[in-house]
Amino acid sequence: MRDKKRLETLVADDEELVRRSGDIETYIELAREGEDVLADIEQGIKDLSDFAEALEVKTMLGGETDPLNAIVTVHPGAGGTESQDWAEMLMRMYLRWAESEGFKTEINDYQDGDEAGIKSATFTITGDYVFGQLAGESGVHRLVRISPFDSAKRRHTSFASVFVSPEIDDSIHVDIKIEDLRIDTYRSGGKGGQHVNTTDSAVRMTHLPTNIVVQCQNERSQHKNREKAMKMLRSRLYEYELDKKRAVARKLEDSKLEINFGSQIRSYVLQPYRMAKDHRTKVEVGDVDKVLDGYLEPFLRGYLLAKRRGTATAGGDDDLDV
Repeated sequence: MRDKKRLETLVADDEELVRRSGDIETYIELAREGEDVLADIEQGIKDLSDFAEALEVKTMLGGETDPLNAIVTVHPGAGGTESQDWAEMLMRMYLRWAESEGFKTEINDYQDGDEAGIKSATFTITGDYVFGQLAGESGVHRLVRISPFDSAKRRHTSFASVFVSPEIDDSIHVDIKIEDLRIDTYRSGGKGGQHVNTTDSAVRMTHLPTNIVVQCQNERSQHKNREKAMKMLRSRLYEYELDKKRAVARKLEDSKLEINFGSQIRSYVLQPYRMAKDHRTKVEVGDVDKVLDGYLEPFLRGYLLAKRRGTATAGGDDDLDV
């Protein structure tokens, strides 16, 4: 059903692209006939450009885990109330982004800060390709502002880390294709009745893609041995898939350990000027309040484009003069 929905969306997007292009062509024809439709043409081109950019992002989400839901964890850095408040602001930013995209959210864990903010929070965002869009958000985020908790109204720099992982479903459907199997029969050995040792009742199954081999010779009937061997093979393949998922989890944990507070990926400056800047892609947005209210599209798209081109750099202080 998920694949069906994805394909239906692709078809609908294609039809919408054709429709918008056709509208612009129609306006151009009207302009040639003397109609005053310049404003309509300009608006149509802008809308088409925005729509094409959104489609471009979808073409960059082809990874194995990109279609999955995302589990987001936010932790404040050192600094007590300042960082805890910043961590809560980040959590709200992602929840607002999810709301604007029509995604569902669920709070899995939430620990209040000592005076304000949070000590940690984990939440799940459910929707198509959520993880693929948010994967680049893992890292350290920096806030520069006049502290609302400082009576002297001094400028403070706060840090918080974000970690995004895919929500992997533990239920695995083991689909074994006949063409992927090599089935050998042979005469059973060892103890057993006269029929066990005199007929080719034993079964050995080899799963060619994984090279997993199982065999069964306990039953007198080749049919029963074949059934048992298939059950054993399903179990082995189930464990094989679980091991693959554990490997993905270990890789994500390793990337999480690399997050440190000297390599922030993005800065949000509220004082002395107002701007949000991604240090890896150099994407900047002047309306930082809009960003903190969930406007993440420029950063998400910028990271995916830079990743595809191989131009994304590691985070750092960059050239922000704060």
